[in-house]
Amino acid sequence: MAAGQGTRMKSEVPKVLHEVCGRPMVAWPILAAREAGAERICVIVSPERDLSDALPEGVETVIQPTSDGTGGALRSAREVIAASETVLVLSGDHPLISAEIIGELVSTHQDAGAGATVMTTELDAPGSYGRIVRGEGGDVERIVEAKDPGDATPEELAITEVNAGTYAFAGAALADAVGRIGNDNAQGEYYLGDVLPLIREAGLRIAAYASPDPGVNLGVNDRVDLARATEEARRRLLEAHMRSGVTVADPASTWIDADAELASDVTLLPGTSLRGATSVGSGSVVGPMTTLIDSRLGRDVTVPHSYLVECAVGDGASVGPFAYLRPGAALGEGSKAGTFVEIKNSEIGDGAKVPHLSYVGDADVGAGANLGAGTITANYDGFRKHRTKVGEGVRTGVDTALIAPVEVGDGAYTGAGSVITEDVPAGALGIARAKQSNVDGYAQKKSEQAEQGKPNEKGKS
Repeated sequence: MAAGQGTRMKSEVPKVLHEVCGRPMVAWPILAAREAGAERICVIVSPERDLSDALPEGVETVIQPTSDGTGGALRSAREVIAASETVLVLSGDHPLISAEIIGELVSTHQDAGAGATVMTTELDAPGSYGRIVRGEGGDVERIVEAKDPGDATPEELAITEVNAGTYAFAGAALADAVGRIGNDNAQGEYYLGDVLPLIREAGLRIAAYASPDPGVNLGVNDRVDLARATEEARRRLLEAHMRSGVTVADPASTWIDADAELASDVTLLPGTSLRGATSVGSGSVVGPMTTLIDSRLGRDVTVPHSYLVECAVGDGASVGPFAYLRPGAALGEGSKAGTFVEIKNSEIGDGAKVPHLSYVGDADVGAGANLGAGTITANYDGFRKHRTKVGEGVRTGVDTALIAPVEVGDGAYTGAGSVITEDVPAGALGIARAKQSNVDGYAQKKSEQAEQGKPNEKGKS
Protein backbone atom coordinates (compact mmCIF):
# COMPACT_ATOMS: atom_id res chain seq x y z
CA MET A 1 0.00 0.00 0.00
CA ALA A 2 1.53 3.30 -1.10
CA ALA A 3 -1.36 5.67 -1.79
CA GLY A 4 -1.15 7.71 1.42
CA GLN A 5 -0.75 11.47 1.07
CA GLY A 6 2.11 11.74 3.58
CA THR A 7 1.20 15.30 4.55
CA ARG A 8 3.33 15.18 7.70
CA MET A 9 6.45 14.92 5.55
CA LYS A 10 5.74 18.49 4.38
CA SER A 11 7.21 17.70 0.98
CA GLU A 12 6.31 17.85 -2.68
CA VAL A 13 7.96 14.43 -3.00
CA PRO A 14 5.58 11.51 -2.28
CA LYS A 15 6.37 10.09 1.14
CA VAL A 16 7.24 6.61 -0.10
CA LEU A 17 9.77 8.05 -2.57
CA HIS A 18 11.92 9.55 0.16
CA GLU A 19 15.12 7.54 0.29
CA VAL A 20 16.33 5.21 3.01
CA CYS A 21 20.03 4.48 2.49
CA GLY A 22 19.91 5.45 -1.17
CA ARG A 23 16.80 3.44 -2.03
CA PRO A 24 13.22 4.78 -2.30
CA MET A 25 11.32 3.77 0.81
CA VAL A 26 8.67 1.88 -1.16
CA ALA A 27 11.30 -0.27 -2.87
CA TRP A 28 12.40 -1.87 0.41
CA PRO A 29 9.24 -3.94 1.05
CA ILE A 30 8.88 -4.64 -2.68
CA LEU A 31 12.37 -6.14 -2.95
CA ALA A 32 11.91 -8.04 0.31
CA ALA A 33 8.67 -9.58 -0.99
CA ARG A 34 10.32 -10.50 -4.28
CA GLU A 35 13.24 -12.14 -2.48
CA ALA A 36 10.75 -14.06 -0.34
CA GLY A 37 9.20 -15.54 -3.48
CA ALA A 38 6.25 -13.26 -4.32
CA GLU A 39 5.16 -14.02 -7.88
CA ARG A 40 3.08 -10.91 -8.51
CA ILE A 41 3.62 -7.53 -6.86
CA CYS A 42 1.09 -4.71 -7.11
CA VAL A 43 1.58 -1.28 -5.59
CA ILE A 44 -1.59 0.62 -4.71
CA VAL A 45 -1.03 4.27 -5.61
CA SER A 46 -2.85 7.56 -5.58
CA PRO A 47 -3.91 9.02 -8.94
CA GLU A 48 -2.15 12.23 -7.90
CA ARG A 49 1.25 10.63 -7.39
CA ASP A 50 3.22 8.87 -10.10
CA LEU A 51 5.58 6.35 -8.52
CA SER A 52 6.35 4.33 -11.63
CA ASP A 53 9.92 5.60 -12.16
CA ALA A 54 10.92 4.52 -8.65
CA LEU A 55 9.45 1.03 -8.74
CA PRO A 56 11.55 -2.06 -9.56
CA GLU A 57 11.02 -3.62 -12.96
CA GLY A 58 7.99 -5.88 -13.30
CA VAL A 59 5.95 -4.24 -10.53
CA GLU A 60 2.33 -3.41 -11.33
CA THR A 61 0.37 -0.43 -10.04
CA VAL A 62 -3.26 -0.22 -8.97
CA ILE A 63 -4.88 3.19 -8.54
CA GLN A 64 -6.88 3.94 -5.41
CA PRO A 65 -9.31 6.54 -6.84
CA THR A 66 -10.01 8.31 -3.56
CA SER A 67 -8.16 8.53 -0.28
CA ASP A 68 -10.58 6.38 1.71
CA GLY A 69 -8.37 4.38 4.04
CA THR A 70 -6.41 1.15 4.09
CA GLY A 71 -9.53 -0.89 3.47
CA GLY A 72 -10.28 1.35 0.51
CA ALA A 73 -6.83 0.58 -0.87
CA LEU A 74 -7.61 -3.15 -0.85
CA ARG A 75 -11.05 -2.56 -2.34
CA SER A 76 -9.36 -0.93 -5.33
CA ALA A 77 -7.24 -4.07 -5.81
CA ARG A 78 -10.10 -6.53 -5.33
CA GLU A 79 -9.73 -8.14 -8.77
CA VAL A 80 -6.04 -8.85 -8.14
CA ILE A 81 -6.85 -10.23 -4.68
CA ALA A 82 -9.59 -12.53 -5.97
CA ALA A 83 -7.19 -14.01 -8.54
CA SER A 84 -4.57 -14.88 -5.90
CA GLU A 85 -4.34 -17.86 -3.59
CA THR A 86 -2.35 -16.08 -0.88
CA VAL A 87 -2.21 -12.30 -0.54
CA LEU A 88 0.51 -10.51 1.40
CA VAL A 89 -0.32 -6.94 2.45
CA LEU A 90 2.68 -4.67 3.12
CA SER A 91 2.96 -0.97 3.85
CA GLY A 92 5.09 1.17 1.55
CA ASP A 93 6.27 3.26 4.50
CA HIS A 94 7.67 0.32 6.52
CA PRO A 95 11.11 -0.14 4.97
CA LEU A 96 12.73 -2.50 7.48
CA ILE A 97 10.74 -5.65 6.82
CA SER A 98 12.96 -8.45 5.53
CA ALA A 99 12.51 -11.37 3.16
CA GLU A 100 13.17 -13.75 6.05
CA ILE A 101 10.35 -12.28 8.16
CA ILE A 102 7.97 -12.29 5.19
CA GLY A 103 8.77 -15.93 4.52
CA GLU A 104 8.05 -16.85 8.14
CA LEU A 105 4.73 -14.95 8.08
CA VAL A 106 3.56 -16.74 4.95
CA SER A 107 4.69 -20.13 6.30
CA THR A 108 2.81 -19.52 9.55
CA HIS A 109 -0.29 -18.53 7.59
CA GLN A 110 -0.20 -21.58 5.35
CA ASP A 111 0.62 -24.03 8.15
CA ALA A 112 -2.32 -22.69 10.18
CA GLY A 113 -4.72 -22.94 7.25
CA ALA A 114 -5.91 -19.49 8.31
CA GLY A 115 -8.11 -17.03 6.49
CA ALA A 116 -5.90 -14.24 7.77
CA THR A 117 -2.64 -14.01 9.68
CA VAL A 118 -1.64 -10.83 11.48
CA MET A 119 2.01 -9.97 12.00
CA THR A 120 2.66 -8.80 15.55
CA THR A 121 5.66 -7.72 17.57
CA GLU A 122 6.48 -6.98 21.19
CA LEU A 123 7.28 -3.43 22.25
CA ASP A 124 8.36 -2.32 25.72
CA ALA A 125 6.55 0.99 25.17
CA PRO A 126 3.70 0.21 22.76
CA GLY A 127 2.29 3.74 22.83
CA SER A 128 -0.58 4.23 20.38
CA TYR A 129 -0.10 1.01 18.43
CA GLY A 130 -3.08 -1.32 18.20
CA ARG A 131 -3.00 -4.06 20.83
CA ILE A 132 -3.40 -7.73 19.95
CA VAL A 133 -6.01 -9.50 22.03
CA ARG A 134 -5.70 -13.27 21.70
CA GLY A 135 -8.37 -15.79 22.45
CA GLU A 136 -8.18 -19.39 23.55
CA GLY A 137 -5.75 -21.37 21.43
CA GLY A 138 -3.68 -18.28 20.63
CA ASP A 139 -5.67 -17.01 17.64
CA VAL A 140 -6.27 -13.27 17.30
CA GLU A 141 -9.56 -12.36 18.85
CA ARG A 142 -9.44 -8.68 18.05
CA ILE A 143 -7.15 -5.69 17.51
CA VAL A 144 -7.82 -2.86 19.94
CA GLU A 145 -6.93 0.64 18.79
CA ALA A 146 -5.10 2.84 21.30
CA LYS A 147 -4.79 6.18 19.53
CA ASP A 148 -7.34 8.09 21.57
CA PRO A 149 -8.30 8.02 25.28
CA GLY A 150 -11.04 5.48 25.90
CA ASP A 151 -10.19 3.31 22.88
CA ALA A 152 -8.80 0.60 25.14
CA THR A 153 -9.22 -0.47 28.74
CA PRO A 154 -6.29 -0.28 31.18
CA GLU A 155 -5.94 -4.05 30.90
CA GLU A 156 -5.76 -3.84 27.12
CA LEU A 157 -3.27 -0.97 27.25
CA ALA A 158 -1.03 -3.16 29.38
CA ILE A 159 -0.65 -5.58 26.47
CA THR A 160 2.78 -5.23 24.82
CA GLU A 161 2.03 -7.28 21.71
CA VAL A 162 1.04 -4.86 18.94
CA ASN A 163 -0.18 -4.95 15.36
CA ALA A 164 2.70 -4.50 12.90
CA GLY A 165 0.34 -3.59 10.03
CA THR A 166 1.42 -6.51 7.85
CA TYR A 167 -0.90 -9.38 6.95
CA ALA A 168 -1.23 -12.61 4.99
CA PHE A 169 -4.70 -13.54 3.68
CA ALA A 170 -6.43 -16.30 1.81
CA GLY A 171 -7.20 -14.46 -1.44
CA ALA A 172 -10.84 -15.55 -1.81
CA ALA A 173 -11.66 -14.79 1.83
CA LEU A 174 -10.11 -11.33 1.63
CA ALA A 175 -11.84 -10.51 -1.66
CA ASP A 176 -15.20 -11.37 -0.12
CA ALA A 177 -14.60 -9.53 3.14
CA VAL A 178 -13.16 -6.37 1.63
CA GLY A 179 -16.24 -6.01 -0.52
CA ARG A 180 -18.47 -6.04 2.57
CA ILE A 181 -16.71 -3.66 4.96
CA GLY A 182 -18.36 -0.31 5.57
CA ASN A 183 -17.16 3.23 6.17
CA ASP A 184 -19.66 4.31 8.79
CA ASN A 185 -17.19 6.15 10.98
CA ALA A 186 -16.10 9.71 11.73
CA GLN A 187 -13.50 9.69 8.97
CA GLY A 188 -15.72 8.04 6.38
CA GLU A 189 -12.92 5.59 5.62
CA TYR A 190 -12.67 1.84 5.07
CA TYR A 191 -10.34 0.16 7.56
CA LEU A 192 -8.30 -2.91 6.73
CA GLY A 193 -8.77 -4.27 10.24
CA ASP A 194 -12.53 -4.48 9.67
CA VAL A 195 -12.06 -7.48 7.38
CA LEU A 196 -10.89 -9.67 10.27
CA PRO A 197 -14.29 -10.11 12.01
CA LEU A 198 -15.90 -10.87 8.65
CA ILE A 199 -13.32 -13.54 7.88
CA ARG A 200 -13.88 -15.08 11.32
CA GLU A 201 -17.65 -15.02 10.80
CA ALA A 202 -17.04 -17.03 7.63
CA GLY A 203 -15.60 -19.78 9.83
CA LEU A 204 -11.92 -19.14 9.13
CA ARG A 205 -9.09 -18.71 11.62
CA ILE A 206 -7.34 -15.42 12.36
CA ALA A 207 -3.82 -16.53 13.20
CA ALA A 208 -0.86 -14.46 14.39
CA TYR A 209 2.82 -14.46 13.56
CA ALA A 210 4.97 -12.87 16.29
CA SER A 211 7.94 -11.28 14.57
CA PRO A 212 11.17 -11.40 16.58
CA ASP A 213 12.25 -8.17 14.87
CA PRO A 214 10.61 -5.01 16.28
CA GLY A 215 11.90 -3.10 13.24
CA VAL A 216 8.94 -4.39 11.22
CA ASN A 217 6.85 -1.90 13.15
CA LEU A 218 9.02 1.10 12.35
CA GLY A 219 6.82 3.10 9.98
CA VAL A 220 7.62 6.54 8.57
CA ASN A 221 5.16 9.39 8.96
CA ASP A 222 7.46 12.41 9.16
CA ARG A 223 11.10 13.42 8.79
CA VAL A 224 11.92 12.34 12.33
CA ASP A 225 10.64 8.84 11.57
CA LEU A 226 12.59 8.88 8.29
CA ALA A 227 15.83 9.66 10.11
CA ARG A 228 15.12 6.93 12.66
CA ALA A 229 14.39 4.33 9.98
CA THR A 230 17.45 5.36 7.97
CA GLU A 231 19.72 5.08 10.99
CA GLU A 232 18.44 1.58 11.76
CA ALA A 233 18.74 0.50 8.11
CA ARG A 234 22.30 1.87 8.01
CA ARG A 235 23.22 -0.05 11.15
CA ARG A 236 21.86 -3.28 9.70
CA LEU A 237 23.67 -2.80 6.39
CA LEU A 238 26.98 -2.13 8.13
CA GLU A 239 26.61 -5.17 10.37
CA ALA A 240 25.77 -7.38 7.40
CA HIS A 241 28.88 -6.23 5.53
CA MET A 242 31.10 -6.63 8.58
CA ARG A 243 29.83 -10.16 9.10
CA SER A 244 30.70 -10.84 5.44
CA GLY A 245 34.34 -9.89 5.97
CA VAL A 246 34.44 -6.10 5.56
CA THR A 247 36.41 -4.05 8.08
CA VAL A 248 34.62 -0.86 9.12
CA ALA A 249 36.96 1.17 11.30
CA ASP A 250 34.26 3.49 12.64
CA PRO A 251 30.65 2.47 11.92
CA ALA A 252 29.36 5.73 13.41
CA SER A 253 31.00 7.76 10.63
CA THR A 254 30.51 5.31 7.74
CA TRP A 255 27.58 5.29 5.32
CA ILE A 256 26.76 2.48 2.91
CA ASP A 257 23.74 2.59 0.61
CA ALA A 258 21.55 -0.47 0.21
CA ASP A 259 22.70 -1.24 -3.34
CA ALA A 260 26.45 -1.03 -2.66
CA GLU A 261 28.43 -4.25 -3.08
CA LEU A 262 31.58 -4.96 -1.07
CA ALA A 263 33.89 -7.95 -1.36
CA SER A 264 35.54 -9.53 1.68
CA ASP A 265 38.71 -7.92 3.02
CA VAL A 266 37.64 -4.43 2.00
CA THR A 267 38.58 -1.80 4.60
CA LEU A 268 36.47 1.32 5.12
CA LEU A 269 38.15 4.08 7.10
CA PRO A 270 36.31 6.84 9.01
CA GLY A 271 34.26 9.33 7.04
CA THR A 272 33.60 6.98 4.11
CA SER A 273 30.34 7.17 2.16
CA LEU A 274 29.43 4.58 -0.48
CA ARG A 275 26.36 5.68 -2.39
CA GLY A 276 24.23 4.24 -5.15
CA ALA A 277 25.34 1.15 -7.08
CA THR A 278 28.96 1.33 -5.93
CA SER A 279 31.10 -1.80 -5.82
CA VAL A 280 34.49 -2.32 -4.17
CA GLY A 281 36.84 -5.22 -4.81
CA SER A 282 38.70 -7.34 -2.28
CA GLY A 283 41.68 -5.80 -0.50
CA SER A 284 40.76 -2.24 -1.35
CA VAL A 285 41.06 0.51 1.27
CA VAL A 286 38.58 3.36 1.00
CA GLY A 287 38.95 6.52 3.05
CA PRO A 288 39.37 8.25 5.31
CA MET A 289 36.93 10.94 4.20
CA THR A 290 36.11 9.48 0.78
CA THR A 291 32.82 9.45 -1.14
CA LEU A 292 32.06 6.98 -3.93
CA ILE A 293 28.86 7.45 -5.97
CA ASP A 294 27.82 4.81 -8.52
CA SER A 295 31.49 3.91 -8.96
CA ARG A 296 33.34 0.63 -9.43
CA LEU A 297 36.64 -0.16 -7.73
CA GLY A 298 38.71 -3.23 -8.50
CA ARG A 299 40.92 -5.21 -6.15
CA ASP A 300 43.62 -3.64 -3.97
CA VAL A 301 42.68 -0.05 -4.75
CA THR A 302 43.46 2.79 -2.33
CA VAL A 303 41.29 5.92 -2.25
CA PRO A 304 42.01 8.35 0.63
CA HIS A 305 40.34 11.77 0.93
CA SER A 306 38.73 11.75 -2.53
CA TYR A 307 35.40 12.11 -4.36
CA LEU A 308 34.44 9.71 -7.17
CA VAL A 309 31.29 9.84 -9.29
CA GLU A 310 30.25 7.28 -11.93
CA CYS A 311 33.76 6.10 -12.67
CA ALA A 312 35.78 2.88 -12.76
CA VAL A 313 39.13 2.18 -11.12
CA GLY A 314 41.16 -0.89 -12.07
CA ASP A 315 42.96 -3.38 -9.85
CA GLY A 316 45.92 -2.02 -7.91
CA ALA A 317 45.28 1.61 -8.83
CA SER A 318 45.62 4.50 -6.39
CA VAL A 319 43.49 7.62 -6.18
CA GLY A 320 44.13 10.71 -4.08
CA PRO A 321 44.48 12.15 -1.64
CA PHE A 322 42.18 14.99 -2.67
CA ALA A 323 41.34 13.68 -6.13
CA TYR A 324 38.07 14.22 -7.99
CA LEU A 325 37.06 11.59 -10.54
CA ARG A 326 34.01 12.68 -12.52
CA PRO A 327 31.60 10.64 -14.68
CA GLY A 328 33.29 8.63 -17.41
CA ALA A 329 36.71 8.47 -15.77
CA ALA A 330 38.24 5.01 -16.19
CA LEU A 331 41.60 4.18 -14.59
CA GLY A 332 43.51 1.10 -15.73
CA GLU A 333 45.30 -1.46 -13.59
CA GLY A 334 48.12 -0.04 -11.51
CA SER A 335 47.40 3.52 -12.60
CA LYS A 336 47.43 6.62 -10.42
CA ALA A 337 45.38 9.77 -10.04
CA GLY A 338 47.20 11.69 -7.35
CA THR A 339 46.86 14.76 -5.21
CA PHE A 340 44.55 17.51 -6.48
CA VAL A 341 43.90 15.71 -9.76
CA GLU A 342 40.59 15.98 -11.59
CA ILE A 343 39.67 13.51 -14.34
CA LYS A 344 36.47 13.28 -16.36
CA ASN A 345 35.35 11.26 -19.38
CA SER A 346 38.86 9.93 -19.89
CA GLU A 347 40.65 6.60 -20.21
CA ILE A 348 43.86 6.34 -18.17
CA GLY A 349 45.85 3.32 -19.36
CA ASP A 350 47.41 0.56 -17.29
CA GLY A 351 50.28 1.87 -15.19
CA ALA A 352 49.78 5.46 -16.35
CA LYS A 353 50.22 8.20 -13.77
CA VAL A 354 48.68 11.60 -13.26
CA PRO A 355 50.50 12.35 -10.01
CA HIS A 356 49.35 15.81 -8.97
CA LEU A 357 47.81 19.20 -9.76
CA SER A 358 46.38 18.22 -13.15
CA TYR A 359 43.10 18.30 -15.06
CA VAL A 360 42.44 15.57 -17.63
CA GLY A 361 39.15 15.86 -19.49
CA ASP A 362 37.95 14.08 -22.64
CA ALA A 363 41.29 12.34 -23.11
CA ASP A 364 42.84 8.95 -23.79
CA VAL A 365 46.11 8.43 -21.92
CA GLY A 366 48.18 5.43 -22.99
CA ALA A 367 49.68 2.76 -20.76
CA GLY A 368 52.75 3.80 -18.81
CA ALA A 369 52.41 7.51 -19.56
CA ASN A 370 53.34 10.06 -16.91
CA LEU A 371 51.75 13.49 -16.91
CA GLY A 372 53.87 16.06 -15.09
CA ALA A 373 52.48 18.32 -12.39
CA GLY A 374 50.11 20.93 -13.75
CA THR A 375 49.36 19.11 -17.02
CA ILE A 376 46.05 20.38 -18.40
CA THR A 377 43.92 19.18 -21.30
CA ALA A 378 42.10 22.19 -22.72
CA ASN A 379 39.11 20.28 -24.07
CA TYR A 380 36.55 23.05 -24.65
CA ASP A 381 36.77 25.76 -27.32
CA GLY A 382 33.73 27.64 -26.09
CA PHE A 383 31.35 25.73 -28.35
CA ARG A 384 32.34 22.06 -28.46
CA LYS A 385 34.34 19.49 -26.53
CA HIS A 386 37.37 17.90 -28.20
CA ARG A 387 39.52 14.90 -27.26
CA THR A 388 43.20 14.70 -26.49
CA LYS A 389 45.21 11.54 -27.19
CA VAL A 390 48.35 10.86 -25.21
CA GLY A 391 50.26 7.78 -26.37
CA GLU A 392 51.93 5.00 -24.44
CA GLY A 393 54.99 5.94 -22.40
CA VAL A 394 54.55 9.69 -22.96
CA ARG A 395 56.25 12.08 -20.52
CA THR A 396 54.80 15.57 -20.29
CA GLY A 397 56.78 18.28 -18.57
CA VAL A 398 55.33 20.27 -15.71
CA ASP A 399 52.75 22.93 -16.65
CA THR A 400 52.04 21.49 -20.07
CA ALA A 401 48.77 22.58 -21.67
CA LEU A 402 47.42 20.27 -24.39
CA ILE A 403 45.00 22.21 -26.58
CA ALA A 404 42.50 19.73 -27.98
CA PRO A 405 42.12 18.25 -30.47
CA VAL A 406 45.75 17.19 -30.30
CA GLU A 407 47.76 13.97 -30.20
CA VAL A 408 51.05 13.20 -28.49
CA GLY A 409 52.58 10.08 -30.01
CA ASP A 410 53.95 7.03 -28.20
CA GLY A 411 57.12 7.68 -26.21
CA ALA A 412 57.07 11.43 -26.88
CA TYR A 413 58.03 14.21 -24.45
CA THR A 414 56.85 17.77 -23.94
CA GLY A 415 58.95 20.55 -22.50
CA ALA A 416 57.96 22.14 -19.21
CA GLY A 417 55.65 25.12 -19.59
CA SER A 418 54.68 24.22 -23.16
CA VAL A 419 51.34 25.01 -24.78
CA ILE A 420 50.94 22.18 -27.28
CA THR A 421 48.59 23.11 -30.12
CA GLU A 422 49.89 20.72 -32.80
CA ASP A 423 50.45 16.96 -32.80
CA VAL A 424 53.76 15.69 -31.39
CA PRO A 425 55.15 12.72 -33.36
CA ALA A 426 56.05 9.50 -31.59
CA GLY A 427 59.42 9.71 -29.82
CA ALA A 428 59.73 13.46 -30.38
CA LEU A 429 60.08 16.37 -27.93
CA GLY A 430 57.41 19.03 -28.26
CA ILE A 431 58.29 22.50 -26.97
CA ALA A 432 56.04 25.52 -27.37
CA ARG A 433 56.97 28.47 -25.15
CA ALA A 434 58.32 32.01 -25.48
CA LYS A 435 62.10 32.56 -25.37
CA GLN A 436 63.30 33.78 -21.98
CA SER A 437 64.98 37.15 -21.64
CA ASN A 438 66.60 38.62 -18.49
CA VAL A 439 66.81 42.34 -17.58
CA ASP A 440 70.02 42.95 -15.66
CA GLY A 441 69.86 45.28 -12.67
CA TYR A 442 66.06 45.29 -12.58
CA ALA A 443 65.80 44.71 -8.83
CA GLN A 444 68.12 47.63 -7.96
CA LYS A 445 66.25 49.95 -10.33
CA LYS A 446 62.92 49.07 -8.66
CA SER A 447 64.40 49.67 -5.22
CA GLU A 448 65.71 53.10 -6.21
CA GLN A 449 62.35 54.08 -7.69
CA ALA A 450 60.59 53.11 -4.49
CA GLU A 451 62.98 55.22 -2.36
CA GLN A 452 62.49 58.30 -4.59
CA GLY A 453 58.72 57.87 -4.86
CA LYS A 454 58.94 57.82 -8.63
CA PRO A 455 56.05 56.33 -10.64
CA ASN A 456 56.55 52.96 -12.21
CA GLU A 457 56.34 52.18 -15.90
CA LYS A 458 52.55 52.31 -15.86
CA GLY A 459 52.40 55.74 -14.28
CA LYS A 460 51.50 54.48 -10.80
CA SER A 461 53.52 55.10 -7.69
